[in-house]
Amino acid sequence: MDLDAPLPDEELDSIEEGVEAASPGPWYVRQLDDTYAMCMVAVSTVPGGEKNQRWPDFDHGEIVAATLVQEPRYVDLADGLWDQNAQFIADARRDVPRLIAEVRRLRRLLEGSGGEHESL
Repeated sequence: MDLDAPLPDEELDSIEEGVEAASPGPWYVRQLDDTYAMCMVAVSTVPGGEKNQRWPDFDHGEIVAATLVQEPRYVDLADGLWDQNAQFIADARRDVPRLIAEVRRLRRLLEGSGGEHESL
């Protein structure tokens, strides 16, 4: 992937389709804990209450992703950036639609001024 190449409209449309297909936002980082998901770092569709909530005080149906599940070791990325990765995922649910809208707005401005966004 060439990050310096212009983003084709078809690729922007594909990104937007992915946003629309995903669970609705906003998403939140949650710290969950129980004997099955020890110190779980998760992304959820609802804000967390207290830190380290234990099951059954959290609903598995609210969990979008997990960046750390220590027991058993289902999810435990070697770099240890569980909290940062979870925050990135949660923020992306809000940020990606905003970035798509900004790209489209800027393209409309360029087209209105006679510029071509493909040539950027």
